Amino acid sequence: MRRLVKQFTAQLSEALEIGGKANLNPSKNPIYNIVITGLGGSGIGGKIATQIVADQLKIPTTINNDYTLPKFVNENTLVIVSSFSGNTEETLEALKLAQQANAEIACITNGGKLAEIAKENNYNLLILPKAFSPRAMLTYSVIQQLFLFNHYGFINNDYVNDTKAAVTLLNNEVEDIISTAKKTALALQNKTFVTYSESSMEGVIIRFKQQINENSKALGWAHVFPEMNHNELVGWAGGKEEYAVIIFRSSYEHPRSSVRINICKDIFKKHTSTVLEFTAKGDSLLAQSFYHVLLGDWISVYLAELYKVDDVEVEVINFLKAELAKI
Repeated sequence: MRRLVKQFTAQLSEALEIGGKANLNPSKNPIYNIVITGLGGSGIGGKIATQIVADQLKIPTTINNDYTLPKFVNENTLVIVSSFSGNTEETLEALKLAQQANAEIACITNGGKLAEIAKENNYNLLILPKAFSPRAMLTYSVIQQLFLFNHYGFINNDYVNDTKAAVTLLNNEVEDIISTAKKTALALQNKTFVTYSESSMEGVIIRFKQQINENSKALGWAHVFPEMNHNELVGWAGGKEEYAVIIFRSSYEHPRSSVRINICKDIFKKHTSTVLEFTAKGDSLLAQSFYHVLLGDWISVYLAELYKVDDVEVEVINFLKAELAKI
């Protein structure tokens, strides 16, 4: 996983090349809403992508992580089907429903059944490079979502230059990011992690949680401001020293949410001495999102090393898939 994380910025650059070379067809019908369907590493890319361009998307966009699709899906819905392997059971089931609804379908995958179906039906198809760990391919997923948004006319192409600028920024900051990640992993060791951000970074902190789960083999949770102020904050009455709080900050926070975060830091500190705060660098929400994603990826790698676990293996997921295949 360390080798894959080192490729982060190179992946972003290659993702731009892939999207730029894609030969995409126009939609058959007007598009009035979007559904992005996918699971795990393939699914979270849609969440991050939609948040990066939330100020441009003027039609409803839904993230779907299930076998089913919302009942509103019809011929005026763009369904983006994302599965790195192309064989994700839930995603292929959702694809069938999209076909039955006569939706506009676009696919993002490395191959498998999804690529076969896309080619057979002449769906717009973006092919990702081969890799043995789908969660290490998030960069490709996010960028291809943005290319699709642009192709269908929902966003401008600012994301291209923003991504190039993010690559330069992250290459310049990587040593500091790695140093911060090492220190953070030490602080998280033998703790239950609790991750917070303002709502515009929700996809980023969910990604961080997923990486700690899969790479570091550890449990924790993530929640966002201001929503956590209306429920979870009360739960901090039961806060303990065993909890480690990580707050991912951004200059794109709503001003009132920033005030809430600053007040809540003092509340957290009454219950645990481990309250860490990281402010993203970058001149765009895209750059700041990828800054935090990269920092989180490195934290998960170093925490895995401290726990002496294999940061690539996901045998329990493979076991589940094998058991499901018997039924």
